[in-house]
Amino acid sequence: MAKRKIIWSHNKARIKLTEILDYYYERNKSKTYSIRLQKEIQKSIRLLVKQPSIGIKTDDQSIRALIIGDYIIFYESAKDQIIIHSLWDCRQNPEDIILK
Repeated sequence: MAKRKIIWSHNKARIKLTEILDYYYERNKSKTYSIRLQKEIQKSIRLLVKQPSIGIKTDDQSIRALIIGDYIIFYESAKDQIIIHSLWDCRQNPEDIILK
């Protein structure tokens, strides 16, 4: 079986990740928490490559959600790729979620 490739859709998910990491860097005046959070997110994404069906199903049948602490990774699994659609901070208004 070929290894699945991680695809970040529209750059929206990457931008959101950067915003989150920058927020904690500015708030804490240290990179320590941002680095730890980024490692945790990357670890979870690597787990998706191995076990793409571990996330919970969403209303959109093609998209799943993987919960990591206060964050949710919305993703889609295909035969040879995992598409990361969005990274969401659970403490935000859920009406603002845009997946695709």
